[in-house]
Amino acid sequence: MLSPEDALLHGPRRVLIAGVSGVGKTTLAARVGRMLDIPHTEIDALFHGPGWVPREEFLNDVRLLVSRETWVTEWQYSSARRTLAEKADLLVWLDLPFLTVTFPRVIRRTLKRRLNRETLWNGNIEGPLFTFFTDPEHIVRWAWSTRNKYRTLIPEVESEFPHLTVVRLRSSRDVERWLAQLQKAYADPR
Repeated sequence: MLSPEDALLHGPRRVLIAGVSGVGKTTLAARVGRMLDIPHTEIDALFHGPGWVPREEFLNDVRLLVSRETWVTEWQYSSARRTLAEKADLLVWLDLPFLTVTFPRVIRRTLKRRLNRETLWNGNIEGPLFTFFTDPEHIVRWAWSTRNKYRTLIPEVESEFPHLTVVRLRSSRDVERWLAQLQKAYADPR
């Protein structure tokens, strides 16, 4: 794993953002895309069809995405992780403190989306709040149950794909510092 600074020595063109649900993957991916002037594709929009049903075209869409010269997306969905990692040149692991940062974020985000009936991917909205108690895959429960999985997945992907530069950011301050370095190194002078 390279330091965040060393990872910027190689101009990233195909970027993955990894981390548990609610950590800020999509927000960071969008910011990286804007800074590098490369397209961000929200992988949840490729995966979720109407009614939260997984889209049959998902893996084909992922293969199409990674065939492009430049892209940034979130590194999730076990069926897509390998395809994404094979083609990426940078993986940024958001490993923020779970109990004090990530868990409160996923709770706030879920409540806000549900109370505002925010439309998500392909017309979906968060389910009723009581589903936290009835649905084992409720996003808040999912975040809790998968909070440690990247400690296994990241070393595995580093071992399997030596071309992939991995950066681990452990705090919001690390994220902002790394983004400032990215901006300085690769900002479009327009």
